[in-house]
Amino acid sequence: MTEKTRQEKGCRRRSVIGIFCLSFILGMSALTALSPAQSVTFFRIGTGSTSGTYFPIGTLIGTTITGPPGSRSCEDGGSCGVPGLIAAAQTTRGSVANIKGVLSGNLETGLAQSDIVHAAAKGQGVFKGNKQAQKDLRVIANLYPENVHLVVRKAANIKTVADLKGKRISIDLSGSGTRENAKAILSAYKIGEKDYIPVTANPDKSIRFLQENKLDAFFFVAGYPAIAVAELASNGLVDLLPITGKEAQDLIQAHPFFSTSNIPAGTYVGIGEVETLAVSTQWIVSAKMDDDLVYAITRALWHPRNRVLLDGGHAKGRLIRLETALEGVGNLLHSGARKFYMEIRSEEDG
Repeated sequence: MTEKTRQEKGCRRRSVIGIFCLSFILGMSALTALSPAQSVTFFRIGTGSTSGTYFPIGTLIGTTITGPPGSRSCEDGGSCGVPGLIAAAQTTRGSVANIKGVLSGNLETGLAQSDIVHAAAKGQGVFKGNKQAQKDLRVIANLYPENVHLVVRKAANIKTVADLKGKRISIDLSGSGTRENAKAILSAYKIGEKDYIPVTANPDKSIRFLQENKLDAFFFVAGYPAIAVAELASNGLVDLLPITGKEAQDLIQAHPFFSTSNIPAGTYVGIGEVETLAVSTQWIVSAKMDDDLVYAITRALWHPRNRVLLDGGHAKGRLIRLETALEGVGNLLHSGARKFYMEIRSEEDG
């Protein structure tokens, strides 16, 4: 078996989207032709389930920052990524797992919900007492809003959040931001852990369980349209439950990272406009990552020629805008990213 064949098989075994698998193989092939002075940096982006939004968005970000060895320069119509950088989206359990992966060095970077990021930075919630998170977690950019999808099986006759009592519900796996959000929402509506039948399942399994009548509802926090929800809606199996009223407002008051949001009518087949809650997605990295590298990937993300990739790659990609990149980030901004934003501001002021 040749080395290239082994690499191809390895890529198929890993949960990395094909385009980046191809980039990896091509990058390795090109590496054999490089001079000793040239180098390649491999960059893992922690995302989430393939049924959610994080994976396609992580893939999209990877496209903007990848600069395959030997490719044409940006000025000549080639990649406008970081020269020598090969980025690959990697499936994970979600926000909590991505933060832990970045802090441990198992991931170079990742995507995470803003509420989980700030809880980690304060040593709260599942990160209570985690001094490394408080010290080393940093953000490159605020990306886009994520909507809380409370998906209910039509046949279960669930019309309000209160109707979830006694039902079979999945709040996702430990290690996901969805789980933390779901617990907070249920608590706001006075639904405790003993008030429903818990089913442990990620979005992929939740789809299957609901189709098999083994599940009545599941929470899913993702930018719309979410593949998991779209598949079920297209088959007429589900509705989305509104999260509104005094309970929702009290939750926002207690947790400012939540905001009100609407999922537009027609986003999912047969489902009208849904009032719900939202958090934000942030692009995270370790404070220990080299300033020059973080500066370079930040610059690549916002390169004007990469705008077409963001706008055409996914519906949420259009919401990844430079003007909102620092919303809710505060003092968690990585120093390398800060250098880029300061330069942009100076250019605008000049």
